[in-house]
Amino acid sequence: MGLGLVLAIALTGCTTSSGSYASVGLAPIPGSITYHGQPRTKLTKSPVGSSFPHTFTDQWGRQVEEIYIIRPDRSLLIAERHYRPVFSLDDD
Repeated sequence: MGLGLVLAIALTGCTTSSGSYASVGLAPIPGSITYHGQPRTKLTKSPVGSSFPHTFTDQWGRQVEEIYIIRPDRSLLIAERHYRPVFSLDDD
């Protein structure tokens, strides 16, 4: 019975947060769409909950890819950030 209770609580925690974008997301960095606040234009044709990527180069020359999610109020949430590795093909 104890194991069943633990599993029930774990599953409840998984299902109640699904589909919720209430978190603050990642903090914007220079180059992020939301670095100087939310964009003035709203994404009115994109469905709430949809996501899109944005790729830019940060101040250290690294390639950064951020994934944004459109919230119900049409603001953007930075859901993921990935730094792409920089490879040099020069052996000099």
